[in-house]
Formats: sequence, C-alpha cells, structure tokens
Amino acid sequence: MKNLVNESRQRLAWSQQKLADELGVSRQTIISIERGRFDPSLPLAFRLAAIFDSTIEELFFPDDRP
Repeated sequence: MKNLVNESRQRLAWSQQKLADELGVSRQTIISIERGRFDPSLPLAFRLAAIFDSTIEELFFPDDRP
C-alpha cells in the first residue's frame, strides 16, 4: 500500500519524532509507514487521517493506483 504520510507530515513541518509522539508510537513506526514497509492498523490510520485533516482514502491507496 502506498501513502502520503511523508508529504502530509512535511506540510505540517513536523519531524518524524513529533508525529510519533502525537500518535504514541515509535519514530521507527513512522519511518516504516512512510517507506511503505508497514501498514498501520485501522485505529492508527484513523488517527493519522485526523491529524492531517484528511480521510484514510486520501492518505492511503493501493500500489496499483495510477
């Protein structure tokens, strides 16, 4: 699954650590999500979307999306 977490985080001018602290996860979790190595749980995806004032569908999408 692809995502726009990195771009969304940078728009807020937040570090990976700041985002991790806001979500109560490790910085490594944020790195893994941004690199597409880890798909977050649904509750975490909802929290990410809320932080970025977005929907899950706007933030995460299948690899085959054009």
